Amino acid sequence: MTQHFVSTLFAIRSYFTWLPASVVSVLMLAVVGVLAFYCGNLVTSLLLRIPGTRSAALIRTIVAALRRPTRIMVALLAMLSALPAATGFSYENAQDLKLFFLFLLVLTFGFSAIIVFRIMTEAYLNRLSSREQTDDIMIRTHQTQIRVLRRLTEIMVGIVTVASALMLFPSVKQYGVSLFASAGAASLIVGLSARGLLTNLIAGVQIAITQPIRMEDLVIINGDWCWVEEINATYVVLRVWDWRRHIVPISYFLENQFENWTHNSAAIIGVVFLWLDYEAPMDRVREMLNEIIRTCPLWDGKVFDAQVADCDSHVMSIRIIASARNALQSWDLRCDIREKIISRLREECPEALPRARFAMVPPKPGMEAWPSDMISPPINRPPPGSYMGPGTPGPGMGSPKS
Repeated sequence: MTQHFVSTLFAIRSYFTWLPASVVSVLMLAVVGVLAFYCGNLVTSLLLRIPGTRSAALIRTIVAALRRPTRIMVALLAMLSALPAATGFSYENAQDLKLFFLFLLVLTFGFSAIIVFRIMTEAYLNRLSSREQTDDIMIRTHQTQIRVLRRLTEIMVGIVTVASALMLFPSVKQYGVSLFASAGAASLIVGLSARGLLTNLIAGVQIAITQPIRMEDLVIINGDWCWVEEINATYVVLRVWDWRRHIVPISYFLENQFENWTHNSAAIIGVVFLWLDYEAPMDRVREMLNEIIRTCPLWDGKVFDAQVADCDSHVMSIRIIASARNALQSWDLRCDIREKIISRLREECPEALPRARFAMVPPKPGMEAWPSDMISPPINRPPPGSYMGPGTPGPGMGSPKS
């Protein structure tokens, strides 16, 4: 078929002998490339009309994403097939054009492979996300492994594609072979310069296998509650509760200690502390707490208790524990318990609220705790009716100056 195609081009070329051979060769390659480009466009347009089943929808998505790469590859293949008929070029120029077309073809093929792999993994992730049990450990495990391995696969495919395309050129191929064959300074410099990247890539593989963190895990970093929003090949994006983002190298989670509140399960036990007066009736307080917790929809019905955990010279500390399905619901549940128990205590049991007490104790037996002369010392006042104003003499007032 290729020979028939080339012979047809030779026959067409014979009609343009009045033009220079190089011009005819350039025009022939350009026309062949343009026609092949539009033929590829026609093929992709027909594939997009496949009836709408689930598998067909995935095919249509892949075809829609590969429309431009497909047209480019078809055009490059057509020009490579037509290159033997372009006799207007010298042998060296024809070889250079062949290498250039192959270089573009390899790059386009590798780019297309990355697109197909990304679309297929994204379709699988969407199917996982559409399930009702979003807190399922297995679902989050699959999401983490697929996202990390997808990033690593894309990087590896990109490196292999670029390396394969460059190895088409003899000079680059010779340099690459000598670089890999030598154990000298060049290899050492390349290894040291890529140390950070390689460390994070290896850490990404370890995280995908050992699973210290997963997608949507709740971790504590620098005192902040963070959810794992995105796991890339070299870094992790953490979403803080106030919508800030922490960008952390992926190797951090293998080299440092951190808290993961949802490693085995999203359920968590929340703690509420109340400080009550010693006059507080604990049986009545427990009854109130039981009534409150049973009306809270955020409580998962598993763990609840109230105990006197501590006391000091003024109040006693009541420790209340209650379980919830996840950390966010646990936070809301604790806030709800605080608000309701404070309201109930204020209305039904005010003697349980904290208060300050003091007592006046006599220093010695038989003495007053607080002597009256210290509370109200005697004051030298004139008798009633004897004080006539400033300058008027009176008892204890002295005589006016002359």
